[in-house]
Amino acid sequence: MLPITRRGFMRDAGLAVAALTLPAMPIRAQQGETWSSGSERAIFHMPEGAIDCHMHIYDDRFPVAPGTTLRPPNAVLAQYRSVQARLGVKRNVVVTPSTYGTDNRCMLDALRQCGDAARGVAVVDDTVTDATLQQMDRDGVRAIRFNLSYPGATTLDMLAPLAKRIAVLGWHIELVVQGTRLPALESHLVALPCPLVLDHIAHLPQPDGLNSDAFRTAARLVEKGNVWVTLSGPYIDTKTGAPAYEDVALVAKAFIRMAPERMLWGSDWPHPTEKTHKPDDAALLDTIAAWIGRSDWQERIFKTNPAALYGFA
Repeated sequence: MLPITRRGFMRDAGLAVAALTLPAMPIRAQQGETWSSGSERAIFHMPEGAIDCHMHIYDDRFPVAPGTTLRPPNAVLAQYRSVQARLGVKRNVVVTPSTYGTDNRCMLDALRQCGDAARGVAVVDDTVTDATLQQMDRDGVRAIRFNLSYPGATTLDMLAPLAKRIAVLGWHIELVVQGTRLPALESHLVALPCPLVLDHIAHLPQPDGLNSDAFRTAARLVEKGNVWVTLSGPYIDTKTGAPAYEDVALVAKAFIRMAPERMLWGSDWPHPTEKTHKPDDAALLDTIAAWIGRSDWQERIFKTNPAALYGFA
């Protein structure tokens, strides 16, 4: 009898579920590093035209922002391509990470390399000019990101003025913030004149999860019809851990049932918060696909929803 491996367990579990539901610089990476555990392809077959809505590039050709605390090693497009092949994804959204502050050159360079197969999410502050926003729009940028998790390039007082300016471009705002802060931010978020995306399953606190004020606030926001949630990074807030992330799964499934038409998926490659062990991207995709369950919802979440939000043809 062959020994049961972790990968084999994930394959069997996935098939069982399917049967039921269906000026410092970054450190250089070692050659061949992909910042992902495992090497096998995902068991789940992505719909043609699927889109990875949340990934980052780190490239030591571009200086990091002064005082930044998150300085991952190089994670460049060639490395991401090998992970993309395992996931069965050809289109992606490149998000400027906090490492670069409001310097979007690394992200824009990746967009130029990807051509029409990619869109971008920029980080800007209130000094950005309309001409710069318009040029980024031509370059493929479709959103700006606010990271309010800790002091940095963007602040709450910039949210409303910048939202008004990007709304005329048809862009949206992507927000990364501790879920525990959502109740205090709710009045600001409901007033936004553009769509809002809550990154990383809204960063809801565990183990409270569905019983938290944070979830109740996020649910009210989602039910208003202009708020989206990215199914990404379950390892960030989990207490129960991999491979099933049972606590985060309950939250994700609740959001999916609530508004499958406004759910997105992102790999969060190269997983910058995970310093000691990188997740298996293929196994993680299988897990999230199983959370979604229904094949029509999988088509929506992996392809149709992001194509509409980010303006893919």
